[in-house]
Amino acid sequence: MNHRKTCCSRDFTLVVAGQIVSLFGNAILRFALPLYLLKETGSSALFGTVTACALLPMILLSLLGGVLADRVNKRNIMVGLDFLTAFVITVFYFLVGMVPVAPLFIVTLMLLYGISGTYQPAVQASIPALVPKGRILWAGAVVNQVGSLANFTGPVIGGMLYGLWGIGSILRVSILCFILSAMMEIFIVIPFHGRPTEKRILCVVKEDMKESIWFLRKKKPVFIRICFMIAGLNLFLSSMITIGIPVIIVERLSMADQLLGVTQGLLAVGGMIGGLFTVVFAKKLRPGKAWIFLLLCAFSACVMGAGMLLAEQLRFLKYLILSGTGLLVMVFSTMFSIQMLAVVQTQTPAELTGKVVACIMAFIMCAQPAGQLLYGLLFEKISVETPFIMVGTGAVSFFIALYAKKILKELGGEEDNA
Repeated sequence: MNHRKTCCSRDFTLVVAGQIVSLFGNAILRFALPLYLLKETGSSALFGTVTACALLPMILLSLLGGVLADRVNKRNIMVGLDFLTAFVITVFYFLVGMVPVAPLFIVTLMLLYGISGTYQPAVQASIPALVPKGRILWAGAVVNQVGSLANFTGPVIGGMLYGLWGIGSILRVSILCFILSAMMEIFIVIPFHGRPTEKRILCVVKEDMKESIWFLRKKKPVFIRICFMIAGLNLFLSSMITIGIPVIIVERLSMADQLLGVTQGLLAVGGMIGGLFTVVFAKKLRPGKAWIFLLLCAFSACVMGAGMLLAEQLRFLKYLILSGTGLLVMVFSTMFSIQMLAVVQTQTPAELTGKVVACIMAFIMCAQPAGQLLYGLLFEKISVETPFIMVGTGAVSFFIALYAKKILKELGGEEDNA
């Protein structure tokens, strides 16, 4: 605990600074690569398929990341993976235009998402090691704000770079970002006590996952029900936003690439506002009442779909409604997710935090590939019914919010007993 008090400021600041640079590099890539693929192929179904395939290694490797986060120095994980990301993007840079688009993007995105899945558990597990228990919610909100800031500036700047100089400029900037982030992270000191083992890594992963699953089943079964609830949101609401917004803006509304960047930047602003509200109202927020934020997400999705029913001549108004309601979805979903993550971090033993967070993240992400495949096909095969796809997604999200109300009562009861 003394290390936390004396080094929290310096080391946590370095973690945050490294995240700012690294996540900015990620943000411009997440904007440019799908846009390039969509414009090159013109197929929302292929767009959804490639995105879904890319998520599969992220799901699997997030489990490995959780094990590594509890058994390997978290700083070394972050440094090594940032350098590896820079290398992968460099190879991709030289192969663009020389290799068929679809296989190149599938392999590259699978690698990048897999690295991200291994990286994030180390970041999340480092928070309890660097800040006092009473500041975990605050620290989680700060990290979330950093991600939202990067996700705001990334698409906006990425849209400008892409429009002026194409995909090459995006790749060069992102390579520089990951190298710089890795160099900053070298100087982080994170308290670490290794857990020696002579077993092979696969046996370690298996045993650690069993330990995490036992904890979830026997000690915190409410976490499992929360996972099912969030997985449902990923299957429908998150997948609709991820696939629908680029397809609608680029293909249905025929807007400029820069406006897509602005919209994705506004989604990040929504995340920033949600994180800021979480910090400001931290003492008033109760996990047992967090289902209200999901209800507001569902309502926003319905308004988004209703806005798409406007006349074709009102394209820019439809764009504004799409962007504004997307921002609101991000505000409310961010406030919900930060509270849920803080609950897991505070109610899980330190030696299990990385593995448990990784298990939960992997389970939740399992729904995303199926959702992105689904919405890629929906937006391509029944494009005329786009408004009803979005309203239907809002209706499903409404029922998930009601289900959440029942589940989260258990967290409210635990607070009352604390």
